[in-house]
Amino acid sequence: MTPNDTPAPKPTPLAIRLWPLYVIAGGIFAAWALGLFDYLSLETLRTQQDALRGFVSEHLFLAVAAYILIYAAATLFMVPGALWITIAGGFLFGLIGGTPATIIGATLGASLLFFAARTSVGTALHERAGPFVKKMERGFQEDAFSYMFALRFLPIVPFPVANIAPAILGAKYRDYAITTAFGIIPGVLAYTWIGAGLGATFAAGEDPNIASIAKNMVPAFAALGVVSLLPVAYKKLFAKKAAKLEGAS
Repeated sequence: MTPNDTPAPKPTPLAIRLWPLYVIAGGIFAAWALGLFDYLSLETLRTQQDALRGFVSEHLFLAVAAYILIYAAATLFMVPGALWITIAGGFLFGLIGGTPATIIGATLGASLLFFAARTSVGTALHERAGPFVKKMERGFQEDAFSYMFALRFLPIVPFPVANIAPAILGAKYRDYAITTAFGIIPGVLAYTWIGAGLGATFAAGEDPNIASIAKNMVPAFAALGVVSLLPVAYKKLFAKKAAKLEGAS
């Protein structure tokens, strides 16, 4: 071995490179152990509405900042129940205040999850990806905007999957942040609006049928997902026609 021949550094073991998963799993376990999931319900808003609204009235800036951080943490740790946090945002801050606060919190948390997946977990998964995933990656990068908007709109795609998949498929963060912030607007508006009307619903002694409302919104979100994929379909169809014309000439 000559003096210039330096041994290649040993790759970091996979178990160590997957540390973000351990952090996320630890966060979810801690939330479960502390019983935080029990607070994500309409009953909590009903019983604590005076205290919560009183705090918002006296400490508006602090309440909004705390809400954004809570939403970001819930998104980062993939805590089930973000829907209830969105509704709570509408209940506490109204449609005008709750919508931007939720969008900021969700985008912040999704961004942190994106970077976590991109720096370690995503790299490890990408190295072990088969031909199908690599082919899907090429198609994704041809029109990343359309694909990422579709991930946000299609009801069958869970929110954590829409946050992590673009990082693994090589999306640029700028495109990811834009499609996240704008892609979640329809859903955020819908559930924040529900939350904004809870005060009157509680006063009337009624419970909103969240499941029925969500079911009615599925066709609209599915339509948005299909529309977002039209540019992809057009490009593929146009490319095939162009190839046929070139072959015939």
